[in-house]
Amino acid sequence: MTERDDRPRILIVDDTKENIDLLMEVFREEFRVSAATKPERALKLAHAETPPDIILLDILMPEMDGYELCALLKQDEATRSIPVVFVTAVSEVMDSTRGFAAGAVDYITKPFHPPMVKARVKVHLDLKHKYELLESYAFVDALTEVGNRRRFDQMLESELNRAQRSGRPLSLIYLDVDHFKQFNDTYGHGAGDDCLRRLASTLSKRLCRSGDFIARYGGEEFMVLLPYTDEEQVWHLAEELNRAVDELAIPHSASRVADWVTLSMGVVTSVPDAHASPREIVEAADRALYAAKHAGRHRIERGSLS
Repeated sequence: MTERDDRPRILIVDDTKENIDLLMEVFREEFRVSAATKPERALKLAHAETPPDIILLDILMPEMDGYELCALLKQDEATRSIPVVFVTAVSEVMDSTRGFAAGAVDYITKPFHPPMVKARVKVHLDLKHKYELLESYAFVDALTEVGNRRRFDQMLESELNRAQRSGRPLSLIYLDVDHFKQFNDTYGHGAGDDCLRRLASTLSKRLCRSGDFIARYGGEEFMVLLPYTDEEQVWHLAEELNRAVDELAIPHSASRVADWVTLSMGVVTSVPDAHASPREIVEAADRALYAAKHAGRHRIERGSLS
């Protein structure tokens, strides 16, 4: 079994083989390097399953110049975040404003000074890594460390579009902690925060598939998004989540339902023929959750999109 290669990936785009060979020699020990001499090949490599972490792009190319190719990369959401560094002769840097306007982050000038080239590339890779960390934090709930409402809204729209294209069902579980205000009033907000963290961790561990997603939707509300999950499957999972929380047996003496923390749930399944919008799916799950609360809490109710 081969070891995983975690070196950063660099894509060199240049129509001159000598320039590619020179840059490959600079980077081959510390980076995984691929190359393209034509824009079409460069775009294909940029859209690969494991895309490059940075692109070194020549400006002067016959079929499509670097400015045009860079603009195409920045217009595409799939490649927009890949830093592009122009590789150019000193005389061509006079038009640097055009390159930055196209979306490039830097220029490297010929003839190359290998230590400087490496240093510049490493700076931009470090900046990219820090940006990705900040971006990921923007989608994480700080208390529970699961997704936040903003991330849920994005995921729901994306997964619904995918479900409608694939013809597969998409299910949603809307969960609410029963009598959580009374829990906070009885045990304090610190204990309430600990309770939410334990619930989020327990619920997350019960989601086995990579596409399953949980988010904190409100104060004591969570959403579980389940791609490719039909009505029977979502019901079984909701029951499993309910049991898992019951087994925690977090004391809740102020609850009118049980002596421990419990959940109420609304579940809904969307099929492609329903042509439901994200808002309609959430509203259907919300109605089902309300029905569960109205029926006595600590139970699951099924919602309908009709």
